[in-house]
Amino acid sequence: MEEYEKLKQLVESASEDVAKAEGGNKAAGTRVRKTMQEIKEAAQDVRKKILEVRAQD
Repeated sequence: MEEYEKLKQLVESASEDVAKAEGGNKAAGTRVRKTMQEIKEAAQDVRKKILEVRAQD
């Protein structure tokens, strides 16, 4: 499922910035917050897709 793959990529892409943010890098923290918003939206897209698939059955 394309939506799920996008979600996985977003989570993976945030991992390096999360580590930097934990070390005190404020710019990395900003990037993490932005990516988390994108992850939230991608997760919602996955939920919608699952409902569509379920409705087709």
